[in-house]
Amino acid sequence: MFKMMTTLIRGRSHDVTEAFGDANALSILRQQLRDAADGLQGAKRSVAVVMAYAERERKSAAKLDTQMADLEARAMDAIRKERDDLAVEAASAIAELEAERKATQTSITHYDGEIRRLREQVGLAEQRLRTLQRGKQIADASQRTQKLRGTMPDGVIASLKEAEATLERLQSRQSHAEDVEIAMGELTSSSSAEATSARLAAAGCGAPLRSEAADVLARLRAKAE
Repeated sequence: MFKMMTTLIRGRSHDVTEAFGDANALSILRQQLRDAADGLQGAKRSVAVVMAYAERERKSAAKLDTQMADLEARAMDAIRKERDDLAVEAASAIAELEAERKATQTSITHYDGEIRRLREQVGLAEQRLRTLQRGKQIADASQRTQKLRGTMPDGVIASLKEAEATLERLQSRQSHAEDVEIAMGELTSSSSAEATSARLAAAGCGAPLRSEAADVLARLRAKAE
């Protein structure tokens, strides 16, 4: 039982950790990219330091070459003048310079190899960082789109549907009102014409609009005969 409870606690803790990581994944990614960018800048500074050391060794090697060339020229002159003592002294100094020159060249070779290795690593890191930054931009855009998509149905879509229904009712009422106005106009026109005809008939203008009793009686007698 205790083992099951321990496993359950560990499982829930893992679930909470994963849920927290998922909910804050973009913020975590941003900070990780900032840390990577800072580390990359530090690596670039390290490369620059090594390059400065290598340049210093190259200047030292050039200085040694100049000194050895000068000593060789003077030693040759001493030999021609049969100053063997000076020639031996110059040869000893040249030997020491040659040993120092060899050590310097070894350092330069080491620095050059280290510089190539570090620059390759920095270049690969920069490519990976740019790829991750582009991915972060896409993730940012996707998150903003998802937030917008989530708010649309609850707010904008409902308001649009209500507005469409209101417009439909308004248009229906306006159409009905226009129909009523047209019918009223027709009725008014018809009633006005009928009233005018009645007044004219009553004045004896034209045929009467309704049959008189005498006319009806005469028609009935004619039928009876």
